Amino acid sequence: MNFLYPGFLLALLAIAIPIVIHLFNFRKFKKIYFSNVQFLTAVQEQNSSKEKLKNLLVLLCRVLAIIFLVLAFARPFIPSSNQPHKNAAGNLISIYIDNSYSMESLNKEGNLLEEAKRKAKEIAKAYAMTDQFKLLTNDFEGKHQRAVNKEEFMSLLDGIKISAASRSLAQVINRLETDNATNKNEQAYLLSDFQKNFVGTQALKTNKDISYSFIKLNANSLPNISADSIWSISPVHLPNQTEQFVVQLHNYGDEDAVDVPLKLTINKQQKAIDNVNIPAGKTLKDTLSFSGLKGGWQEGLLSIKDFPLSFDDELNFTFKVAQDLRVLSISGKPTERYIRSLFSADAYFKLTEMPESNIRYSDFPEYSLIILDGLKEPSSGLAQQLKRYVENGGSVIVFPDLDANAAVYTPFLTGLSLPAVQQLNVGPAIASTIDLKNSVFKDVFEQVPDNIDLPVVTRYFSYAEQNTSNKENIFKLPLNKFLFARYNLGAGKVYLSASSLDAKDGNIARHPVFVPLMFKIAFASNREQPFYYVTGKSNVLESAKINLTGNQSLKLVSAGFEVIPELRQTPGKTLLYVADQVKKSGFYELKKADSVLSVVAFNDDRTESDMHYATENDIKTLFNKQNITFYNSKKDALSMNMELKNNSSELWKLCLILAVVFLAIEILLIRFFNPTKNIQTT
Repeated sequence: MNFLYPGFLLALLAIAIPIVIHLFNFRKFKKIYFSNVQFLTAVQEQNSSKEKLKNLLVLLCRVLAIIFLVLAFARPFIPSSNQPHKNAAGNLISIYIDNSYSMESLNKEGNLLEEAKRKAKEIAKAYAMTDQFKLLTNDFEGKHQRAVNKEEFMSLLDGIKISAASRSLAQVINRLETDNATNKNEQAYLLSDFQKNFVGTQALKTNKDISYSFIKLNANSLPNISADSIWSISPVHLPNQTEQFVVQLHNYGDEDAVDVPLKLTINKQQKAIDNVNIPAGKTLKDTLSFSGLKGGWQEGLLSIKDFPLSFDDELNFTFKVAQDLRVLSISGKPTERYIRSLFSADAYFKLTEMPESNIRYSDFPEYSLIILDGLKEPSSGLAQQLKRYVENGGSVIVFPDLDANAAVYTPFLTGLSLPAVQQLNVGPAIASTIDLKNSVFKDVFEQVPDNIDLPVVTRYFSYAEQNTSNKENIFKLPLNKFLFARYNLGAGKVYLSASSLDAKDGNIARHPVFVPLMFKIAFASNREQPFYYVTGKSNVLESAKINLTGNQSLKLVSAGFEVIPELRQTPGKTLLYVADQVKKSGFYELKKADSVLSVVAFNDDRTESDMHYATENDIKTLFNKQNITFYNSKKDALSMNMELKNNSSELWKLCLILAVVFLAIEILLIRFFNPTKNIQTT
């Protein structure tokens, strides 16, 4: 048995005092007795044995009552047999405190985070001054990865604040076991509300040398509505054109949400408002339309009003309204008019035309789309330049010249990783079929007629295909041939036609589907960055290809924040590694020197929005039969703290009960066991 207070020796002195008092009374009793010896002689033989027995029993009960009362305050305990024992110089106590957004919830104790900090201090006070402590939060800060004394640990506790970082239980346990002590008894305490998303469903395995205690903090049941996500229906964003955005809201509460205010602002100007009703536990999608945007980067904010939990009521996003889309047409026919007529009709498209005899390869990166129309002698050098362009994210459309020698086109096509020309097919008009499920035709047809007019061809190339894993047919011909297909190459795409735009080869250029087909391909070639990233999770940002000289660097800048990301160039894009340095939601400018290349948005992780919690059985199931202890903060605080102490069996309650029992016995002896009545009777 062990004792928690060194004052136990003083308690022994308190036990000796009543013994001395009883001995004094007993001597006084003997003095009176011998002064009246003549009177007592007659009854002494009859009552002396009973009186001595009574005095001894009263003395024994009083002494035992005091002993057990002192022991109750000394808090004795029996160390658990399951606790690991090492040849240790002390204990190492690791305490994890969940400081995610959900810990802002309230209960009768107040804020959950503050309750967790108080309980962590109570746990620390139960250990000796020589023991060492480690603190862990969702921030996974380096300063928390070292063992400190009790005083410094208390100071670290006071500095814990709510954080946007979100972790899983598996990540926390893995972090706790990263630095394993070899010569100390290790205890780990986890204080959290244990949301279901935090706990997860994956089976967990812990180090058997570490004793784990889970302390569940209970929040009041609160409804919560989250602004989950947003995306655009519009394929491109054009100045002064109508935009359509789909927003997704989630009601995590158990009651229907009625008339939830919804507002969309762009560059701090209100663009759309709405009131929505969201059934309990359901997700709602709503479409917002607006117009009047100018060119450049747009900073958008979707917001709702939902109390008392508001950390997920706003969603930041960014997108770019381009002033134009640059298209390059390389033609082998100076009189060709179809491509010129198509892209010159809309001011958004900036068309540049180059003859086959004067191609400027260095200009390729400036264009989103390159169209090859009727080249008579495409070279292998052109193929190499186009392949590099496509691998870096560009888009190319190839309309061949069917009058050219097939042997000329084959090296060019194979240089682009496309199939070789097999033969030229000539005959009566052949109708093609359209793959209406292809993404190219998304939102093109409101309703598909039963007898749809299809493109027809009289001459076309058939290709010798060997690998079709990266191919999608858009227009099909009989005998498993294609009229128009898309090939994925690196970060870009190549569209290959089996026929030309010449009227003598078919009606592709004059067919009604030709205009939306070409426009959709052009819009798809305009590469956009993600609407937003997630703090703590999105450690890699994507950007269009950025070329830097040897002494140039990029920086991510916000109000009072600046970080220089690590760069990695990949085909078609530049990757920016920011690790976990971005910890606050908001808008960040990507700058090269003083010029703004793009604006990116960050939002807090929405996994904290679901206020449903794991039960004791849920948690224990994940650990199967491993040695863990689970406590619920609804229990009496003092009782729980005593149970937590070293995971031991506490005996103070038993000692208190025994003290009361022996006091009661003493009272009964004094009241009912009185042999002096016999003397009075005599």
